[in-house]
Amino acid sequence: MLRLRYILIILLSSVICQLYGQEDEFDKIMKQTVENINPVYKPVVGFGAGVLNYFGDIKNNTFTPTLGELGYKVNVATYIDNGHFYKANFYFMGGKISANERNFDIPGRNFNFQSDIYAFGLNINYDFDHLYKKKERSIHPFISLGFETVLFDSRADSIGYHIELENGNLTEINDKLYYWSDGTIRNLSESAANENLSVLMQRDYKYETPLRRYDWGLGDYPQYAFAAVFDFGLDFHLSDRLMLRLGNSFHYTFSDVIDHVSSKNDPTISESVIVGNKITDWFNFTYVSFHLDLFSSPKTLQVERLIADIDYDYSIFYTDLDNDGWYDGWDDCPDTPPGAETDSSGCAVDSDNDGVPDYMDEEPSTRYGAFVNDQGVEITEDDLIALLDKSMAVGRNEIDFYIRTPDSYLNKRRSKAIRIPDKFKSTDADNDSYISFDEMLHSIDSYFDFDTNLSEDDIYELVDFFFSQ
Repeated sequence: MLRLRYILIILLSSVICQLYGQEDEFDKIMKQTVENINPVYKPVVGFGAGVLNYFGDIKNNTFTPTLGELGYKVNVATYIDNGHFYKANFYFMGGKISANERNFDIPGRNFNFQSDIYAFGLNINYDFDHLYKKKERSIHPFISLGFETVLFDSRADSIGYHIELENGNLTEINDKLYYWSDGTIRNLSESAANENLSVLMQRDYKYETPLRRYDWGLGDYPQYAFAAVFDFGLDFHLSDRLMLRLGNSFHYTFSDVIDHVSSKNDPTISESVIVGNKITDWFNFTYVSFHLDLFSSPKTLQVERLIADIDYDYSIFYTDLDNDGWYDGWDDCPDTPPGAETDSSGCAVDSDNDGVPDYMDEEPSTRYGAFVNDQGVEITEDDLIALLDKSMAVGRNEIDFYIRTPDSYLNKRRSKAIRIPDKFKSTDADNDSYISFDEMLHSIDSYFDFDTNLSEDDIYELVDFFFSQ
């Protein structure tokens, strides 16, 4: 009993696995991945960080795009044309810019500043997709042009410190910084009288003094500016929804007072006034950013196909190569000779069921179960034995001759295997013990016309029986 239970469990498991396997194959046939030919594009969000470098009247002694002040950028991009070649980018950028000019020849040119900047802007991005198909490359160059508003708050590091011993303790003393021609920084202005009175100072790099406090003739100017922006770089499409951008943007401001040094400065006010050139200030941003397309339609779609959409070769169903009136798709004998009468399965009629079709049967009314030769003429069992050459192995044609006799074991088994169930006998309209395709379709039509006693389950069983014949 226990062994029988194990056998049943194994059989049930195999049936379930087979059903799931068939379902997977069915899903592969009925579902297809296709390109979304009309996707809906939504705004793409980008986040990035990089390095800011300043260029103006105050010069840094060294420059490299990868060394500078930290900056960050957030932007939202969306397509603005039907061809999806141009994007509009709305962005916010923040960070610091700074310059530290150290001049040993001209003490008055020693100057420094740092400014917190915030920029709000818009640019138009072009990625050269006119020149090649998008799918052919994952790396796309781009350029963009735009404008922005820049807010700045510039301050100088004008206070330093030196260490003194007071009451046995080392104390940090803060004082104003003065640059001397010998390259030192001291707490007093350069003069012969102050040479022995001054002490050496160190910068603390705390930008505490607003530049607008320096009265150089510029007045109380606004701390904002408009700027033109040119951006270029490479886009790396890591997936349909993730892009990496390596870019560099130049920000040409229409202001010359970010560093408080301008051609409009008045040198008559003080010896410390620095007069600049007429070129406006600008800065550079080298960055890396990630862009996430979280809301657009997918590039591909999973569609469920109708049966009529499956790529079958319909010619095998609607051609009749032997011209017997039965399409090849359900013709069991697709090579019937011309003129031969056929039954509903497309095979030549054999009225006496002796295995020889009527068109070549010379004795069309042979009694049931008799042995016949190739012409359908009845012969005795002794004649059959005489036809067999005992000195040789039985040939294929002789075996076929025996198999075609109604009394053969194979025919008896076959007749049992294809016996029509009683509830489907009314479907076999021509009583040839075979349910043809037309007869099956007629029963299905009758079911939908409410003109049959067959149930829905019976219809499914009838279809299964038709394919099992």
